[in-house]
Formats: sequence, structure tokens, C-alpha cells
Amino acid sequence: MSSTGPLTGIRVIEAGSMYAAPTAGRMLRDFGAEVIKVEDPAQGDFARQWQPAHNGTAIGFARLNSGKRSVGIDMRQPEGRDVLRRLVAGADVLIENFRPGRMEKWGMSYAELAADNPGLVMARVSGFGQTGPYRERPGFGTVAETASGFGFLNGWPETPPTAPPFGFADSIAGISAAYGVAMALFERSRSGNGREVDVALYEPLMFILGDAVLNYTSSGVIMQRQGNSSGAASPRGIYEASDGGWLSIAGSNQAIAMRLFDAMGRADLKSDERYATNEARMANNDSLQAIVIDWVKQRPRDAVLATLDEYEVVAAAVNDSSDIVADPHFRERTLTTLKNSALGDALVPGPVLHVSGYDGPTYDGVPSVGEHTRDVLADAGVAAAEIDRLAASGVVSA
Repeated sequence: MSSTGPLTGIRVIEAGSMYAAPTAGRMLRDFGAEVIKVEDPAQGDFARQWQPAHNGTAIGFARLNSGKRSVGIDMRQPEGRDVLRRLVAGADVLIENFRPGRMEKWGMSYAELAADNPGLVMARVSGFGQTGPYRERPGFGTVAETASGFGFLNGWPETPPTAPPFGFADSIAGISAAYGVAMALFERSRSGNGREVDVALYEPLMFILGDAVLNYTSSGVIMQRQGNSSGAASPRGIYEASDGGWLSIAGSNQAIAMRLFDAMGRADLKSDERYATNEARMANNDSLQAIVIDWVKQRPRDAVLATLDEYEVVAAAVNDSSDIVADPHFRERTLTTLKNSALGDALVPGPVLHVSGYDGPTYDGVPSVGEHTRDVLADAGVAAAEIDRLAASGVVSA
């Protein structure tokens, strides 16, 4: 099998920090692109300071930036911006996540950069996008998760709106930005011209939550927090087994719900008018959930899952990280080793999808700030003496 990724030969300049933009860079690197990460030469990406950390290396930074090449450039200095322009002139893609207007203020709008490099694809990730009344507002994932409507819908009816304990909006925005870059590169293969890709942190998440907006604008109903229920189909939820283990069951279509009743030894529920259709099950969800809860609670988790698997009911264990690492399916298909870093030979989830003819990337270490500055600038035609001068003046770290 070939190990050549579909983006092999694509050079990406990632002038982005924290979470969403580096996620986009990792998505592209996962499929063969060379990603050059531009960081502040003194402090680096602030994500290097995130917790948790192990042996001085931030876990989140390591996951998103392994295998990238780090170049330290002080963008606050005019000479630093000139160095970045030289790198962008020879690149296929630029990813940036500055507040809208900053690149224009620096003389690096898309039009200005494309004048030097007409095939450039520029992905711009920001809190609220490059247009609209809120364009200049700062934004992080937590703000996007609440502004999009997710925070309002997440949780239980009796609990406050709840934000996720991980970079949910940032991750989806980063994947969306990579998707936009791939589309723009495809279009460039036909026209020769690049494109500007504009991603707001909240927008991909609002797309996922779009049923709530459509429901309100069509029926006037504001969807509310449902806990572990979807509000669309029943039975669905997370249940505790007799040994304290947790599992999920999704009887989200008619056939699965009927098979679940058979698995439970409750074929009588199939003809009970309260549970015979999804509409009826939703109307009587509380009583049906009580039946499922009681059935699961009487058996150990593995026994419940084995029975559900026998009847082809959609179900899974509620896994923690140790469960995931021990699972043979995830070890074969999803997890890969992050090598040569302070974390040791730790495991990390690999690409989000699989492409035939491509073995996937290697994750070969976390770069230090500016580790590759000299090599990258030399490749861009910057003379060694000039690199020394820029380093001595603090414009770059080399």
C-alpha cells in the first residue's frame, strides 16, 4: 500500500495559535501536507502553557502540533511580517486566526497576499467571522458554544446551561476550515486561482444544532435541555448496569426499538399502544425509560452489551480513556503512537477518516519554539547572514 497522502506536496503556513487553527493544520498534515507553524519567538503558542502537562509538555499542544515544523517570527515587528510574506509567497495555504482586521492592518489582506501568490488559499478562523456586526469581537470556543445555542441545549432540564469540558467548538471549526481548504485546493486545480476561506467558531456548531433554529422559526417552539434523551426518538439514553458500569442504548428507529424489546424479553411492549410507535414512545418516554433502566440495572454491563449485540441493538459501553486504550478495535484502527517527545511513546487518536492507498501519518515529536526556523528560511531563499541578523535583532528565533 502506498504511504503517499492525498495532500503530499502541499505546503501550509499555520500562523495560528491555541486550538481551532492548529486543528485545521493538523487535519491537513494528517493527509500529507507539510505544515510550518509560525509562533512568537519568545513564548511560542500559548497552548504550550495549557494544562494538563507531562514532563513540561502540554498534552493538548502535543496532540495538535506533533510533526509540524516550528518557525519563530515576531509578527509585531515589520521585518517579522516581511519574513512571513516571503514564506507565504512560496506556500499553497495560509491559516490564520488573528482578530478580523489585523492582517489587513499589517498589509497582508488576502488581496495583497494573492497579488504575490495567485494560487494561495487563505483560511481565516475567528470568533464571529470576517463579516457581520460582530466581526471585530474576540471569541474563544466557550463563547462559540454558548452563542451557537449549544450551551442552552446541553444538560438536564433542571440544571443550568452547560459548556463541554474540552475544545468542542474549536475542534469542529478547525475540521471545517480544513474542509474549506480542501475544497479551495480542488477548485484551484481547475482554475489556478486560490480562495479565501472564512470560518467563524460558532458557525459549524450552529449548523449541527440547526434543527433547533428550524423548529423555532417553523413552529415557534424553543427546544429545551433533554439530558441524555435526543428529544427526537425513544428509547435513547445512558444507563447504569448492576456492576456500576455505564452503557448507551440508541433505539433511534422503529426496527431497533422493536429488537430492543425482544432483547429485554418484553415482546409485549411491541404491541402496547404506548410504545408501538416512536410518536407514542416519545409521549410516554418517562415510563419507557423506567422499564429500560430497570432491565439494565439487573445485569452486569458486559452481559447487557452481549445481549444487545446478539439482537443487533445499537449500544456501546461508556468508555473512559483506559477503556479506549484497552479496546482492540480502537488500537487497530484509531490510535497511533506519538514518538520522540517528552510524553514518551504515548498513544494519540490518528486521522478523523481513512483514505484508501494511504497508510496515514506518523506523529514524530513535538517541535520546540523555532526549532526549524533556520532550515525553513533557508529553503525560502533567505541567506544565512540575514537569518543571523534577524535572530540577533529578535525578529526570529533560530
